[in-house]
Amino acid sequence: MAAKRLKSKASDNPRERLLEAATELFCCNGINAIGVDTIVAKAGVAKSTLYKLFGSKEGLVEAVLRAEGEAWREWFTVALGRASPDARGRLDAIFPVLAQWFRQKRFYGCPFINAVAEHDKTSDRVRKLAIEHKQQVLAHIRALGVEAGARDPDRLTHEIALLMDGAIVTAMITRAPAAADFAKVAYDKLIDAQLAA
Repeated sequence: MAAKRLKSKASDNPRERLLEAATELFCCNGINAIGVDTIVAKAGVAKSTLYKLFGSKEGLVEAVLRAEGEAWREWFTVALGRASPDARGRLDAIFPVLAQWFRQKRFYGCPFINAVAEHDKTSDRVRKLAIEHKQQVLAHIRALGVEAGARDPDRLTHEIALLMDGAIVTAMITRAPAAADFAKVAYDKLIDAQLAA
């Protein structure tokens, strides 16, 4: 998703080339499996350029996560908006939209889930970025729930988020986009209960 966006922007700008290279390598192979030498070779820049622009590999990881999060959230909200003019319709589109993502050749799971899984569990640097991303996604879903008339929008938001995370991890492991369809079945029961008269 965002890898395509970064690739289209990359030119003679070393920062963009490093982001593009690191995004592709981290998402496909994992953060810990990729060293700085591999990144700079793919980006076609000097190692000193990476350190000058990002300070460290961790700084580059954080920049990639921020860029990926921003691109994903923009794609997700636009896709929901295109699916329906009303809030209920946009909520109903969440899992079909995720299924579109799961079918992409470059789907490697959620970069934030993957990054937190790889990092030291006593460190909060990556976890904070993941929480910031999740809070923004949850805020959008909650706003749709309120607009749709959910009886308990907070509960609905967290239930949908759990279904989303479960579908994302399942699709990443199994490479089966149908994970979104199964999550949609559970979602339909939740939303019907929340919006029942």
